[in-house]
Amino acid sequence: MGDIDFVGSDPGSEDERCPAVYRTPDTGDFYQQGRLVTDPEVLKSLGEHVALAADEAVIWQPARMADMLAEAAAGSYEQGRAGHGIPAFAELLAGTKRSAVHLEMRDFYGGSKGFEDWKAGGSGRTDRSRWVGLVNDATARGVRMRRARIVSEPVSDYIRWEHMVTDVNIDAGENVRWLPRRQTWDLMLPGADFWMFDQRLVRFHFDAGSGDPLEEYEFVSDPRRIAAVVAAFEMVWERAIPHEEYKLD
Repeated sequence: MGDIDFVGSDPGSEDERCPAVYRTPDTGDFYQQGRLVTDPEVLKSLGEHVALAADEAVIWQPARMADMLAEAAAGSYEQGRAGHGIPAFAELLAGTKRSAVHLEMRDFYGGSKGFEDWKAGGSGRTDRSRWVGLVNDATARGVRMRRARIVSEPVSDYIRWEHMVTDVNIDAGENVRWLPRRQTWDLMLPGADFWMFDQRLVRFHFDAGSGDPLEEYEFVSDPRRIAAVVAAFEMVWERAIPHEEYKLD
């Protein structure tokens, strides 16, 4: 197979950068990226026209993609056009209008210079001005930022350090709460930490067993799947203890 060209993505979904259409220039074949259609009524209606085989899927594309599909069909798109790549956190937050929530469920995260400094007897403080700036900008335009941390008790040294430096998050405009793990046994929680933006897009995070971040993400925008994430976070938030009230000793 030769190279695959990026033709374009849905201009109405700037955060998700999906749906999208691609074309193989040497054959003219198309590849379409979009939301998998699972609505039984839609599939039933489509089935009246043609049988859907077990190895086939129906992909939804919005009407506003018509011009890009036409470009792909005609081969008139700009050759060498590049896709957007994986959006950075700052880009995702910049496009957020109402809320950004973060759920953390590990007792240790690797790669923290502040924690290593604190263990060595230092202040544990590092320059977090970039993060503070991102939060300041978001909250100034009305975005509500909440962070919930599920922790084992007695807490780990990492959590003890993290609790100490959370004043920076609070001062920047975040609302932070803590929930002891023993109070989560009856909750249906996802298997990975996540950020959720406007209850519309979820970015799941994955870490190695050592706690080191893998910089690998899974993005979810299907409203039916996001509903469960919203419910999980809100249940945690309702039970969690505000930062100023959560005492480690």
